[in-house]
Amino acid sequence: MNASTKPELTTPADLLAVLETLRQREPIFHRPQFGSTRADFERMTAADFREIGASGQCYSRAHVLDVLERRTPNPADHTWITRDFHCRELGPDTYLLTYTLEQGERVSRRSTIWRRAGGDWLIVFHQGTLVAAP
Repeated sequence: MNASTKPELTTPADLLAVLETLRQREPIFHRPQFGSTRADFERMTAADFREIGASGQCYSRAHVLDVLERRTPNPADHTWITRDFHCRELGPDTYLLTYTLEQGERVSRRSTIWRRAGGDWLIVFHQGTLVAAP
């Protein structure tokens, strides 16, 4: 990507606290301090949550919850690198968080739409897109 096509992403100063709060929750479903059971994941996802995986496949909330329930936690997850976080307000109490996730050789761009609900956060939508090799 050359300099003319790469966007300049700067989080506004008034969103830095939101950025830091959401940054700590990513990658979603891989932060045991925010939940590790199906009930936890149900609480953290909006009823109409959906996901588009890095494969391009679309997934319903029910499917994602089923997969998470069967998933064995991977202790190697802590070696993943997250970087280039950006937060943008989409509407009242609704934010788009974007970042890059490095899982060894696999690099993806991630987008999560978050909604503040009372004192907690709900995941409304998530997408991962693989970065093409240079």
